[in-house]
Order: sequence, then C-alpha cells, then structure tokens
Amino acid sequence: QVQLVESGGGLVQPGGSLRLSCAASGSIFSIYTMGWYRQAPGKQRELVAGILTGGSTNYAGSVKGRFTISRDNAKNTVYLQMNSLKPEDTAVYYCNAFIRSTHYWGQGTQVTVSL
Repeated sequence: QVQLVESGGGLVQPGGSLRLSCAASGSIFSIYTMGWYRQAPGKQRELVAGILTGGSTNYAGSVKGRFTISRDNAKNTVYLQMNSLKPEDTAVYYCNAFIRSTHYWGQGTQVTVSL
C-alpha cells in the first residue's frame, strides 16, 4: 500500500506561483512513476505532468513552459512548481503514484487562481 499526502495548495492571483509537494510512503519510491493530475468542477480529471523513475518528464500542453515537475527520491517527495498561474488552472490537484500496474492517489489539494 502506498500513501500520498499533498500540500502547498491555496489561493493565488493570476500570474502568481505555487509549489505543490507530495510525500509518499514506502521504501521503493525511486521506482514509482509519479504524476500530478487535476480536476476542475464539471470536468474530467486530467494529467498535468508526469515524471518517470529515470527523471524523464511530460506535460500537458496547457501547462508546458509554466509548470515543472521534479522528484527527490531521498525524501520520497515529488513537487510541482507552478508559475504564471491562470484562472483556468483552478482545480483540485491530485498526486498519483503508479507501480506494479496499480494507481495510488492522494486526497487532493485545492488551487484557486483569482483576483
């Protein structure tokens, strides 16, 4: 069983920045594929960014160039640095771990971009 705990969400003005963190349980974090997803009201959950065990990353087109995903295997933590935030980035952001054909999810953290 993998447990994920997100933190770092909040209210920010357009153009601002936030950094999300996700702490994972387990001694084999380094082999988890990690990702951040988000779900806005009335919309389906979508992949925002992913990072493989070797450090390769991929991003949704809507966030490319503004968001950066990274991981610290020594701390069992994955991060999402979000810059130049837009109102359309408002959503609940979920941390995801994928290992042995199983997805694990955090509880989610709210990000609201508004004046």
